[in-house]
Amino acid sequence: MEMVALLFRQNITMFLYLMVGFFLFKKRLLTSQGSGEIGKMLLYIVMPMAIVRSYMKDFSLAMMTGLLVSFAAALAALLLAMAVSTLIFRKKSAIRQFGASFSNAGFIGIPLVQMTLGEEAVFYVASFVAILNILQWTYGVFIITRDKSTIQGKKIATNPIVISFLAGMLLFFLPIQLPGILTGMIGTLASMNGPLAMIVLGAYLAQVPLRDLFTDRLTYLCAAVRLLLIPALTVLLLFLVPARYETIRFAVLLAAAAPVGANVAIFAQIYEKEYTDAVKDVCLSTVLSILTLPLIVGLAGMLW
Repeated sequence: MEMVALLFRQNITMFLYLMVGFFLFKKRLLTSQGSGEIGKMLLYIVMPMAIVRSYMKDFSLAMMTGLLVSFAAALAALLLAMAVSTLIFRKKSAIRQFGASFSNAGFIGIPLVQMTLGEEAVFYVASFVAILNILQWTYGVFIITRDKSTIQGKKIATNPIVISFLAGMLLFFLPIQLPGILTGMIGTLASMNGPLAMIVLGAYLAQVPLRDLFTDRLTYLCAAVRLLLIPALTVLLLFLVPARYETIRFAVLLAAAAPVGANVAIFAQIYEKEYTDAVKDVCLSTVLSILTLPLIVGLAGMLW
């Protein structure tokens, strides 16, 4: 219960950051172009630094074993999410199928894991974020376009999250010691991940009429699948992970139970699909996750 209470407090903090972004946009202190540029900074600098920092640890066999377990658990959780989303949304909406499949594990999952489980847990959840990004640029693109030719290996190889994951792996496996000033810079940039991500989402929220946000049936269905159904099934799936890896269980669960990923809006813009629907899915699920995340973690705590 202590973890549930801590998670709820952190969610309130994240919501306040969201309201900062909402206020800034409404007062025209932050434009849609500005929020987009902050989003790029998050994608190319801040979140990669958070991943790199999580791997700046001394190598040990125990941590390597944990890394392999987290990788397998993350892959299984993501495959489960994609299967459930396909069953429910394949004939309804490609955007909702994408949104329900892929959580906001990077922008929201990593900060929440860091705040509730500690820096060690980010080491394990980084695998989830890396696999999620690879699947978004392959399976996710195919969902939206239904065109296999749009899947390009070059985009995956140059994805900043994938690059930072590989760089982190090198730091973990090789006896490399970064200078203190560089370590400090990486840590400072990494700590910006949560606040900046929520400010950007707040700006997204400010662009959607609240009436539209709360009256779309498919938006509610997407939120229910992403926030309740998939996380509940993930709780059962993670029974397969031995109990001694409790930190890994909760790290993967928090990433899997996060709201709809902001990337669905980016992909909707790139491929000229239902951008407004994508933004509504991101915003509504983000707001509702303040309540659902503690609920899911509490359920896992009782069952595990």
